[in-house]
Amino acid sequence: MKTPLLPLILVGLPSMAQTAATPQATPVPAAPAAQLVKPAEPFAFADFTWLNGNSRQKDAILDSKYFTGEFRADLNLVYDFNHPKDHTLGGSSELGRTNEVHVQQLGIGGDFHWENVRGRLMTQFGLYSTMTPRNDASTANGQWQTDNAYRYVSEAYGGYHFNVMNGLNLDAGIFMSYIGLFSYYNFDNWAYQPSYVSSNTPWFFNGIRVQLFPSDKLKLELWLTNGWQSYNTFNNTPGIGGSVTYRPNGNWCFISNDYFLGADTLGNQKRTRRHTDNSIEWKYWDKPEHLLSKMATSFTFDLGDEQGGGVSRNSHDPNNPKQYFVGWMLYQRFWFDHDRQALTLGGGAITNPGRYLVLMPPINGATAASGTPYFTQNPGDTYHAWDWSLTYDVMPNQWITFRGEFNRRGANVPYFSGPGGVTPPGGNQGAPGSAVAGWTPDLRKTESRLTLAMLVKF
Repeated sequence: MKTPLLPLILVGLPSMAQTAATPQATPVPAAPAAQLVKPAEPFAFADFTWLNGNSRQKDAILDSKYFTGEFRADLNLVYDFNHPKDHTLGGSSELGRTNEVHVQQLGIGGDFHWENVRGRLMTQFGLYSTMTPRNDASTANGQWQTDNAYRYVSEAYGGYHFNVMNGLNLDAGIFMSYIGLFSYYNFDNWAYQPSYVSSNTPWFFNGIRVQLFPSDKLKLELWLTNGWQSYNTFNNTPGIGGSVTYRPNGNWCFISNDYFLGADTLGNQKRTRRHTDNSIEWKYWDKPEHLLSKMATSFTFDLGDEQGGGVSRNSHDPNNPKQYFVGWMLYQRFWFDHDRQALTLGGGAITNPGRYLVLMPPINGATAASGTPYFTQNPGDTYHAWDWSLTYDVMPNQWITFRGEFNRRGANVPYFSGPGGVTPPGGNQGAPGSAVAGWTPDLRKTESRLTLAMLVKF
């Protein structure tokens, strides 16, 4: 998930020793039992490594009193059956190149923790360092090239843990979003290419986060951010959102993420956005001694819309077209061989008139800020898409995953790279995304591909 790991708060109790040489020493009275009991660590009452979006690791080998280190490597080879001649894959926030071996993500960092002060840093090198910033249009608002300033960082925040209820955290910086269920890091997920609900919604927020744990089964969050997956604000309105996570036992997880308000269309201050994202995860089979050791399913359903600035939430007025987002995704996972192998079948669909959450194809270097006349995002532009995938994982230990995955995707309009590719002859020409005389990109309505990946995490 786009779910962050809570740093451990280490508490030590001083030991006492009495010897026969000091029989008259007055023993120190024991503290009342109530003073020795600390609140249960959130979500530590059961094993949740089976969750989609959670790391499956049970041990931290780079742990210490002050710092828990982390290393991630995500390497892939993609075979696209459309055979784009420029090797460029579009419509994905997880993959960018085909028929080549690439480092998708390499991250080094970890969690700092001392006397209730907390912090996290995770770098990002590889394709993520260019693909993620190009999907943020807010960097066109103002100066200082924030897409370059932040491109090598996926998480960077500091904060403080207050001993309130079962814990209260206040963090500021760049932190992961949970909208869409899947984690930004593929090692944590059941599949490599998530369906559109996840791939087209935020992977990160830049701002302030408050996490409150009323009990060890419940987490409440409030977000005040610069905007919808953005380094800067798009206009003058910040993004406001929140999250509720409830795990009643070790077999269920309920998550509701809600984006209450944002003005996230560059240069359009009158257009506001809201979004709700809701997931259920259920582990209904857990028999470690059987060949089929686990079975679990996850279902996610999203609704969103925009209002004002030329669009409407519910109008059929052609001058103010209805602009909304509806999507769902469903995944089923089977674990075998004492959880060392797994098979996942899943997919989903979206409808997004106006295409305000559709990833911009990288035609002639197009970005979210530049747009392109070859794939417009005007009010009323239709977009319906679907996908399904089959994923097979081999996990010899908790530090590495070998993954093979087949994806089939489709859309109602030409969207995916075809054999002719999306790059003009001789390379990109003119301003990013601009029209090139005598040339058009080769876009197709369907795409099939095979992904082989090696995922490492310490």
